[in-house]
Amino acid sequence: MALGTLSAAMFMGGLYTLGDHTKLMNALFVGVILAATSVGITVETLRELGKLDTRAGTAILSAAIIDDVLGIIALSIVTSLNGKGSIGITLLKAVGFFAFTIGVGIPLRALFKWIATNHPHTQRTGIFALVMCFVYAYCAENWFDITAITGAYMAGLMLSGMHDTAYVDRKVVVSGYMFFTPIFFAYIGISADFSHFKISELMFGLVFVAVGIIGKIIGCGLTAKAFHYSNHDSLTIGVGMIARGEVALAVYSTGKNLIDRAANGTVIGIDPLVGTIMLIILSSVLCPILLKMVSKGSNDSHQGNPMQGTADSITERDE
Repeated sequence: MALGTLSAAMFMGGLYTLGDHTKLMNALFVGVILAATSVGITVETLRELGKLDTRAGTAILSAAIIDDVLGIIALSIVTSLNGKGSIGITLLKAVGFFAFTIGVGIPLRALFKWIATNHPHTQRTGIFALVMCFVYAYCAENWFDITAITGAYMAGLMLSGMHDTAYVDRKVVVSGYMFFTPIFFAYIGISADFSHFKISELMFGLVFVAVGIIGKIIGCGLTAKAFHYSNHDSLTIGVGMIARGEVALAVYSTGKNLIDRAANGTVIGIDPLVGTIMLIILSSVLCPILLKMVSKGSNDSHQGNPMQGTADSITERDE
């Protein structure tokens, strides 16, 4: 996030531009996009290589989930500060929202469990989950000034790990691919405005991709090394975290109002749409290639791990 913010500032005229609130919000927004990680591509590659249940594989899966949560929280804070609000009030609202979701979520989880027990594998459980998702998203956006995707994420978290969760997950995925996902990508495409496209945006896109990949490899790799992972495992973890996917586009869609524009629609600051698309494509291609390269000659042992249940549940969800 820091590297993305600094890169955006340099393309907007230099670090001194961060003194301008509008440009600061624009730069922070660019940085937040780089925080997300797409675990699906990494999971498939690790499974193919037989490294999914290794120490490095488990660390990647666990970190990627936490990474997305922190990225969404960071987006909520940045968007809340767009009106020059207080960081303290914003954080207080975030804490209040999480307290609300957990407090309301516990009885809703009990109700979901009752429905799933008495009406297992029926449409009722899927409908209940979708309604809870939309209600949480609405409450987050309108009551707590938190991004809607944070509410949706918390709804999924409150219903995770239950007996009928896998069934609901399959049904929601089908609904997503048939209805919600096409609308989301169509919205991104319709919202994109290339009428004022400049070559500098392409140059920024290349820097954005480089910063996004290098930042994950160095940041995650050095952190793993600090926690006594081997050199090979540290490199594997760093490489495994570079992939970006739909979360990056969701973050862009949610926070694009932070981009500074003139009255005629011309971008004054940095519009990272081109860079985000380039990062998703290139990181999705490079991640499996680099993982296979660093896995050659390794002798990772499969180990029992207290986080393995989490890894298995994530794998089942991705399937």
